[in-house]
Amino acid sequence: MIIWRIGAISDPTTRLGKEQKIAMEMAVDDFNAQNSKCSHLVFNFAYSHGPAASLATYLANKKQVHAILGSLTQQEAALFSDLDDEAYKGIPVISLSPAATYSTVLLTEPPSLIQMSNDVYSQMQCLAALIGHFKWRKVIALYEISNSFSNMDSGLITHFSDSLKVVDSSIEYHLAFPPLFSMSNAKTFIQEELEKLRTKNVKVFVVLQCSLEFGLVLFEMANGMGMIGENYVWIISDNMASLLDSVEPSVLLNMQGVIGFKANVNEKTESFKEFNVKFRRKYRSQYPEEEEGYPSPSSYALKAYDATWATAKAMQKLSRGNSSELVKIILLSDFEGLSGKVSFKNGMLYQKTTFRIVNVIGKSYREVSFWSPEFGFSKDLVEYNGVKLKIGNGLGGDLGSILWPGGKQTVPKGWTIGGPEKPLKIGVPAKGAFNQFVTVNINKERNETLIDGFSVHVFEAVVRELPYYLPYVLVPFNGTYDEMVVGVSNKNLDAAVGDTDILADRYEYAEFSQPYIDSGLVMVVTERPRLKKHHFIVIKAFKLKLWIQLAVMSMSTGVVIWLNEYVNDNPDFRGSFPQLIGSVLWFSVTVLSFSQIRYLVNLQFKPGNIKKISSISDYPKAFGKGEISAAFFVAPHAKVFLAKYCRGYTKSGPVFKLGGFGFVFPKGSPLAVDISEAVLKVSQSGEINQLEEQMLSSTNCSSSSAEEQVPGLGPELFSGPLLISGVICGIVLLISIARLVRKHWLYLSSIIAKYANIVLRWASLALTQCYTRIVGPRLVKNCNTVIDQRPNIQQNGEITEVF
Repeated sequence: MIIWRIGAISDPTTRLGKEQKIAMEMAVDDFNAQNSKCSHLVFNFAYSHGPAASLATYLANKKQVHAILGSLTQQEAALFSDLDDEAYKGIPVISLSPAATYSTVLLTEPPSLIQMSNDVYSQMQCLAALIGHFKWRKVIALYEISNSFSNMDSGLITHFSDSLKVVDSSIEYHLAFPPLFSMSNAKTFIQEELEKLRTKNVKVFVVLQCSLEFGLVLFEMANGMGMIGENYVWIISDNMASLLDSVEPSVLLNMQGVIGFKANVNEKTESFKEFNVKFRRKYRSQYPEEEEGYPSPSSYALKAYDATWATAKAMQKLSRGNSSELVKIILLSDFEGLSGKVSFKNGMLYQKTTFRIVNVIGKSYREVSFWSPEFGFSKDLVEYNGVKLKIGNGLGGDLGSILWPGGKQTVPKGWTIGGPEKPLKIGVPAKGAFNQFVTVNINKERNETLIDGFSVHVFEAVVRELPYYLPYVLVPFNGTYDEMVVGVSNKNLDAAVGDTDILADRYEYAEFSQPYIDSGLVMVVTERPRLKKHHFIVIKAFKLKLWIQLAVMSMSTGVVIWLNEYVNDNPDFRGSFPQLIGSVLWFSVTVLSFSQIRYLVNLQFKPGNIKKISSISDYPKAFGKGEISAAFFVAPHAKVFLAKYCRGYTKSGPVFKLGGFGFVFPKGSPLAVDISEAVLKVSQSGEINQLEEQMLSSTNCSSSSAEEQVPGLGPELFSGPLLISGVICGIVLLISIARLVRKHWLYLSSIIAKYANIVLRWASLALTQCYTRIVGPRLVKNCNTVIDQRPNIQQNGEITEVF
């Protein structure tokens, strides 16, 4: 017969340690009873709530154990395996810790640590699913440090934070409590820490990890401080919820409304029923000082039994005490245990995780739902031919009604800001240029401030959509919009309501709700008169004087082109006089048709060219005095301006998209999410559109109807181009004339010579007549009589002779 020695590390001061000890003893007794001829198991216990690594060394050295079971963490098992004594190498360590984490170290040999617990990530997923189901955006995480050696506790926060990101939530604050046994005055210390947490706005508390004893003290103090009441939420994890059956019923009165989850155990099997009866009897016999009643074993007791049984079955298959071989055989375990199917993967228990969601009510608790990573929440675990009826991602499903702290079934919002005695302080712009959005009127006689406007009405409609009462008071803010946003960031204001544009640089200081009205940058300019007839609108583009100058310039250009080509002997430019006129007109039209005018607008404004206007009524004055040529508004402001001053102004140019108008909240404020959801509801209902029509659009303003007197463009704007074009045409004309004269010089000289004598004779005759009239009137008179009696040819000959 082979004697196998199993070492066990247990903390007899805790309920968990007591249950695990009873379960392991029962497993050894059951195995020895069934296999008394082949092998025999001997159990050696080491009791302490201190570091387990030193106790493991004691069991291996003094008791010569072949395997060790207990609440060793991954780091403690690694420390034990790294000892210099070769006798310790390969001794299997079966960890019974409530939750396991994957090792970050890759081992070349089969690991000596075997974790008889599920991955902690599944528990964090379940917590996140609960938080996401009720849409809590911020939580406070609490946990008890398991021991002074392990750093797994910080890993809990990392896993939990990653899981919360999936449901769009986050950890607002986390607090680690030292182990209960290490505190000299635990109640005073816990009360002081809770007092700090009570001042925070977030009211969702999640207890990630704690012993049952610590949890009972925690809830006793919290209940006494009024923190297990209305608006509070408390969630406990499996390592406390699974032990609620062992708690005295009166103690549960400190936990009214608490929700949590515990590992699902099939309590209908014959093996469980038999084990349950034996466990209760044995527990009462060893711990008679415990409260009255026969509490059922927790899932941790069942896993301790299964771990001992798996170790015993592996030892039975070996012919000698070889610890290294023992590890391999344990990892090959595959059987149906009390806690479910027992098999291992990567050195960790491989079971399909299913939790029961529980709600503490009165002196007990009730199960409201089941949860699994694959199927989410469900009211039962009904299967059809071995296949579950629905598939999910662990986030959806049905969750039964829950009685929350304070005795209400209404889901707490999970945070508190303000109250009837201290309402939210919400700032509104007191000096906005457009009082249609926010109007602040101070009645000095009644000593009251009246605040109204489109933005205020929208906010009131949004608040009515919230599923809870939100006390607030509107406070006029006399600074700029940017200063108001900074005031929210500095907590001088709890929020801000008004025509506040959502801009990227403002996001550095605060958060914004969903925009309740779209926005964009719009340019408004003075409107040009409109035409009633559009058929000849192109003719109205220029004044008559400019059209005449353009026609003259075109005709001149046509003449110059024709003359230049004629000098070059171009046959296309010869013909009759009508053809000549047609060519000139054709070139004039051609010149006009191919002329193009392009405008390039480059909006680069210098600071000196920007004028700040503080009131909507000051804009028309600035336009009229010529102080501004254009005004830039955000789209809602432009709509108000054009509705009030509908004649003579219009939008111009493209609209540059902006973020819209939104309500301002501090960074991380859960109220921003609820308000955004309410804004969408109000928008979809059409209420915002109705408010916009009633408060922002004018109802008594007719459409713009400027007179049909389009002045058009005058020649002044084109004087430079016209002058340059005229000079060029004149130069070309002179050159063409000079070339034409040179080409036909012989012909022109003969014509000039032919007609020169005739011109000289007529000139001489004219001079003679003038001379005779002035010098000798009488002589001239006689000469005239003689000349009149002679033929014309003879007269001319005589006159020529006289001279």
